[in-house]
Amino acid sequence: MKRIEYKYIVGIVFVFGLFMDLLDMTITNVALPTLARDFGSSTTTIEWVVTGYLLSLAVFIPVSGWAGDRFGTKRVFMFALSVFVAGSLLSGLAWNMEALIGFRVLQGIGGGMLTPVGTAMLFRAFPPAERAAASALLAIPAVVAPATGPVLGGYLVEYQTWRWIFFVNIPIGLAGLLVAWIFLKEDVQERAGRLDVPGFLLSAAGLASLVYALSEAGSRTFSDARVVVFGLAGLAIIAAFAVVELRTKEPMIDLRLFRDRLFTAANTVQLVAQGGLQGALFLLPLFLQFEQGLSPLQSGLTTFPQAIGVVMMVQPAGRLYRRVGPRRMMMLGMAGTTVTTLAFFWVGVATDQWTIRAIMLARGWSFAFSLIPLQTATFATIRNEDTGRASAVFNSGRQVAASFGVALLGTVLTTRLTAHNAQLGNPLAVAGATSAFQEAFLAAAIVAALGVVASLLIDDKAAAATMAPARAVSGTASEAPEERLPVGAH
Repeated sequence: MKRIEYKYIVGIVFVFGLFMDLLDMTITNVALPTLARDFGSSTTTIEWVVTGYLLSLAVFIPVSGWAGDRFGTKRVFMFALSVFVAGSLLSGLAWNMEALIGFRVLQGIGGGMLTPVGTAMLFRAFPPAERAAASALLAIPAVVAPATGPVLGGYLVEYQTWRWIFFVNIPIGLAGLLVAWIFLKEDVQERAGRLDVPGFLLSAAGLASLVYALSEAGSRTFSDARVVVFGLAGLAIIAAFAVVELRTKEPMIDLRLFRDRLFTAANTVQLVAQGGLQGALFLLPLFLQFEQGLSPLQSGLTTFPQAIGVVMMVQPAGRLYRRVGPRRMMMLGMAGTTVTTLAFFWVGVATDQWTIRAIMLARGWSFAFSLIPLQTATFATIRNEDTGRASAVFNSGRQVAASFGVALLGTVLTTRLTAHNAQLGNPLAVAGATSAFQEAFLAAAIVAALGVVASLLIDDKAAAATMAPARAVSGTASEAPEERLPVGAH
């Protein structure tokens, strides 16, 4: 390990943690029917195995930026990874549904703090001109893990036991902890400040309420009283949070970061990109299993080529970034995502599996061309000492966007099923259900198309520091171009 540059050691450790965190967002989906049978739980109760994890992620992402700056990124990263591993172990040992939901919330606490702190470590270790390479490292687990989840989960449920979908995290997590303890360096910011308790409570309550409403909207529709009440309450609390944070001297999430136009534009693109991506990934397994009759493992193997496509393109995309810049790459990537999503409008029950796999492969290529410039450009004009809090904003946005995409497209699917008088998995209503799925994919394509428009907001000149040749940048990641202004400066 002494021969490996420190920045790559940081990348290796973070990739392990991020992979486990993102894997757990999808690996449990294929096990839900088995869990419902084993514990005798209703569908409404079993959904909390997923929703509890997502809510916990959303609540604890914001505080992670301050914690990393105050106590040190190495210490907080190891704490978060330890909590995640402990939550995984306890989830695998759960004796009833209530215990499992509680332990999944514990997993989410670790996962919510893990990703932003790890992202801050990574971008502080890489100088600006090499952050496209850092983004390439992040791109692999960011797409491979969610795509691997259904494959690995399907195999473990069919051939082992559902408990192994949690136990599989333990050896990976322990290895990551050992490497982190031995090789990572501590990084504490001198001006971390105090914990913004009002901001933490308001963000926790607002995000929890909003994400809960979004997660329920898929099954209850957006007009349901519970969804409306929790959704409006969440929006109101988040609005109050914004007012408090703008008036707080040392806010937990510095909303003044959004005065940086490039940071705001990149987060806008992410909102649309992640919503469309995760929403479509939610639809496809349902179609494959309910209408085409595939097993969970077969379904996972059909969606997995998207991950292969991303892996194939992350390195070429990283090299192309310096020549082309983020704006045109994002537009190209989102346009490709739009076209490949729209292709599912013509996919039916008789469509060959290799045709679907080819579409998913091309979808992976497209997503790589938007993901690399997105992750790189987001932090291009952020000062080194603001990276931790900027990472918390970025990752919170991704989580909320993913939840919104799933809720939105789930609601579209439910509405269209009702319009076609069809039910999922009903052999007598296959034609109507297929039409409902096709119309839902059309909605997903429209969301992706909005990403092309949002990409126009990206300014290549503002991201020039990340496009410079590596040899032109000397020193460490803490150095920035002389002309860069502090966030919020006029």
